Amino acid sequence: MDESHLRQLLDEVASGQLDVQTALHRLRGMPFEDLGFAKVDHHRALRTGFPEVIFCPGKTPEQVSRIAAAMREHDQVVLATHASTEVYQAVQAVAPEAVYHEEARIVQVGQPEIMQHQWGSVLVMSAGTSDIPVAEEARVTVAAAGCQVQSLYDVGVAGLHRLLDHREMLEQATVIIVVAGMEGALPSVVGGLVSAPVIAVPTSVGYGASFGGLSALLAMLNSCASGVVVVNIDNGFGAGYFAALLAKNQGSKQ
Repeated sequence: MDESHLRQLLDEVASGQLDVQTALHRLRGMPFEDLGFAKVDHHRALRTGFPEVIFCPGKTPEQVSRIAAAMREHDQVVLATHASTEVYQAVQAVAPEAVYHEEARIVQVGQPEIMQHQWGSVLVMSAGTSDIPVAEEARVTVAAAGCQVQSLYDVGVAGLHRLLDHREMLEQATVIIVVAGMEGALPSVVGGLVSAPVIAVPTSVGYGASFGGLSALLAMLNSCASGVVVVNIDNGFGAGYFAALLAKNQGSKQ
């Protein structure tokens, strides 16, 4: 339950539209709900502006579905990351409206209120087609936070003219996420073209000497362009979350 939902709940109690007992039932899970195998943090949206996210590896489909069901009762947007088809089927059984973003490996329940004019916009870019799954994880995360987001894929440095053909998109973005494997050069190029902050995401895409994304990670950490920050290898979710925070804070100052 985020701040707007809590305010609505209190308004309904004050106006007599909702009885106190029902309101207490909705608030009972705050600040967290103990499911035995997991303690679901329903209070997180109030503290941080974004609900708790379910990281699926290491959890059974049944555990993920029970957590999702508990969060759904509190009017929260539910994201389950690194989710398999089996996890999606389990969540869909308790939340028929669940959507599976297969390429991003994210199960989503519920839709956020899109803040069209109050917050900044995010551009998600990928160097190659093979980097798109990580880029999609970032894009879905940004959208789930209620921010405007656009994508621009397969514009790596091997064909720089593809990137330069979209200069207007780069210049209009409030925050840019750049996802790249191989030698990880694209964030430096983008960082040298724009005034917006750039979030670099190394991927594990590459040939033998890429060391599972380590070469891209080190290249991005040693970027010669200012204004570039780096998240961990294949961490599209982390990049998307941070970009949404930046976009919201930038928009609140306008």
